[in-house]
Amino acid sequence: MDAEMARHRMAMAAAASAADSVARIVEVGEKQITDREATAECILTTTPEACAHLVAGTRKGKPIEAARIAGLMGVKRTPDLLPFCHPIAVTGAEVVLEPDERAGTIRVQVTVRAKDRTGAEMEALTAAAVAALSLYDTTKEFDRAAHIDGLRLLAKSGGKSGDYRAD
Repeated sequence: MDAEMARHRMAMAAAASAADSVARIVEVGEKQITDREATAECILTTTPEACAHLVAGTRKGKPIEAARIAGLMGVKRTPDLLPFCHPIAVTGAEVVLEPDERAGTIRVQVTVRAKDRTGAEMEALTAAAVAALSLYDTTKEFDRAAHIDGLRLLAKSGGKSGDYRAD
């Protein structure tokens, strides 16, 4: 058995015993299917020069468009990445990237809509993070000090817990 497999098994055993129960996915079958929407954001901060490269395009292609596609892929892959996240019936998603070359920032905002028994918050958050990571992947060629900050839920609607808007 290789070391990585042994570490994985030990981590799984520790997680299961830490809560004194077995991990499980919460039952949502009795909940009503309703319209859900969630919006999340984060910000990539880099140098103005690196930001200009991302906007203009690089030898890799168009980083802004690649990040938009990566974010959409993040929406669809969220339940594959997060063990307690239910697959949901996504009805639409938008990934908006707002570069500010003078400030050296790119704001990533993702809105996900679904008709399901559980919300779309995790899909929106995951998509924003994945889009920003896609930008970082290209930015690191120009600025190793680039960073991603402020990943947060901006708003959600639908479901039993009602609406939420960040301050």
